[in-house]
Amino acid sequence: MKLVTCGLPYANGKAHIGHLRTYIPADVYVRYLRMLGEEVIFVCGSDCHGTPIVVNAEQVGLTPKQLVDIYHDHFKKIFEALDIKFDFYGRTDEEYHHQRTQKIVKRLIEKGYVYPMEIELAYCPNCERFLPDRYVEGICPYCGAVARGDECDQGCGRHLEPGEIKDPKCKICGNKAVFRRQKHYFFKLTEFKEFLENYLSKLNGTENALNYARQWVKSELKDWCITRNLEWGVKFPGEDLVVYVWVDAPIGYISFTEKACENRCDWRDVWVRGKAEIIHFIGLDIVYHHCIFWPALLKGADYALPNAVVASGMVKVEGKTFSKSRGYVVWVEDDYLKAGFNPDYLRYYIVNYTSHQKDLNFSWEVFKEKVNNELIATLGNFLYRVLLFAWKNFGEIEMEVDEEVIKKIDIEYFRRIDIRIGRILDAEKIEKSKKLIKLKVDLGDEVRQVVAGIAETYKPEELKGRLVVVLTNLKPAKFMGVESRGMILAADVDGKAILIQPEREVKPGTRVV
Repeated sequence: MKLVTCGLPYANGKAHIGHLRTYIPADVYVRYLRMLGEEVIFVCGSDCHGTPIVVNAEQVGLTPKQLVDIYHDHFKKIFEALDIKFDFYGRTDEEYHHQRTQKIVKRLIEKGYVYPMEIELAYCPNCERFLPDRYVEGICPYCGAVARGDECDQGCGRHLEPGEIKDPKCKICGNKAVFRRQKHYFFKLTEFKEFLENYLSKLNGTENALNYARQWVKSELKDWCITRNLEWGVKFPGEDLVVYVWVDAPIGYISFTEKACENRCDWRDVWVRGKAEIIHFIGLDIVYHHCIFWPALLKGADYALPNAVVASGMVKVEGKTFSKSRGYVVWVEDDYLKAGFNPDYLRYYIVNYTSHQKDLNFSWEVFKEKVNNELIATLGNFLYRVLLFAWKNFGEIEMEVDEEVIKKIDIEYFRRIDIRIGRILDAEKIEKSKKLIKLKVDLGDEVRQVVAGIAETYKPEELKGRLVVVLTNLKPAKFMGVESRGMILAADVDGKAILIQPEREVKPGTRVV
């Protein structure tokens, strides 16, 4: 069994082309595994906590939950439109996720991997509040660039612990902040240095992720502050604090697996007993969290470890560094789907244009060329030639049904299938076809034309007057140029189609239940 996950999209804004660098390749990989007969669980969900959501919600006059509801539904709609199919797509503000996160945090506390410590934090005297993460802006203590509270996002890219930033100011009111002492809780990341070095030496995945993580562990590790001053989030046990979003978000992989496994298998086989291969698809910008913080947390709480981390390259737009503020962005819904483009064109472009580890440069001109020259001209011409060859030489084209489409059908789905008794009024062979017969079938309130592949078993004159079972709400199709508006049901006996018939006279149009 394999578990495949994608980095959780942050429920704080619309889907853009950069997001798809993770989700489309993961979906393609899952489809490939299933074609090979592998049992795969594919999960993802919305990351619903953290200061950016709280800040944005305040700015637009919504509660954090109201903002999350909007973007959670948005991402679900986008994934459905792009034919990205998760076994379960959850959200981290649900109770089941809070419970799993608190259980893991309590386990870490019990084992001595979490400890309290008073630290100096940025505090705004004007707003009368401590400033977590993105409520504060200042100077990176390592490179001197302008940075936000948790990351030097415009300079060296380093993760910043609470209290590390220099010359802090409040992003809400713009006033200068001061440092005040407050108790917070830390995870003993430094105790896992030897474990991480050994783990990373065996971890599979893309080299861009593995090399980055290995270099970081060799250079330095610091204990990690895992609490924040917020109301919105998973409550830290026994304190008026919440768990840091980068603790609770990856735990979503576990809580979502629990939901995906309901009525299917035991989630503990995946995350506790280690009986499944765990594969994370992520963006390059969150390698540190997935290859260092996350496996250390799992090890400390006695959970199974990921087997591979697959990181994508970054995304450029028209040769420019991806930037929403400067307009170098492609919005999936507004710029692509609403323009009427086929989702498969974009899926093809993303998995085909460059290797997964290298940067993806999205260009509308290159996109047009690849679609026109490769999909339409090359692939389309190939398919046309194959179908034409089959038609000319064999007189018919048989279509195979994907067995996955007809597996695991529940009762509600079955009730939507309309199967009725019909009486064959007329039958004639279709010219140039060995198998096909054109039938006129009385369904009580109408007469339908149906094409059936039964000519090798029955002669047309043997069929007139027979009662048959007909699937009536099937999408119309053409066979050898003849339209069929239904399907005659038959049993496959030694390769021959044997008609299914009621045991006694039944009025045409009677529904099969």
